[in-house]
Amino acid sequence: MPRVIHFEIYARDIARAKKFYQDVFDWKIERSEGSVEYWNVITGKGDEPGIDGGLMKRPGREPKADTPISTYICTIGVPDIDKYLSRIQKHGGKITMEKKPIHGVGWYAYCLDTERNIFGIMQPDPSVR
Repeated sequence: MPRVIHFEIYARDIARAKKFYQDVFDWKIERSEGSVEYWNVITGKGDEPGIDGGLMKRPGREPKADTPISTYICTIGVPDIDKYLSRIQKHGGKITMEKKPIHGVGWYAYCLDTERNIFGIMQPDPSVR
């Protein structure tokens, strides 16, 4: 079955987006070799489950505040959703959907990064009812 294998985050301000994801999730973000300004995003160790991605300059205008969701939403697994919701706000992000329970799965929330990209965070917890 096909699985998500890569993600890309588009940003108007690369330095601000890079700082946001490094400060919130401790991701390693390094400039890629080549002519295009592209940053490799390493989200964990190679032997851990998960995917890595990229960060690049947003082509065109950034989405307006009231733009409906028109992209894929990547979800980031976190050990403590409340801690990460706090960290997201502390580092300039916004909560767009407060945490909600998903029966038998865990807690889920939607957020915006500093570049107005939406993403999800989830705290796995099979006991959630």
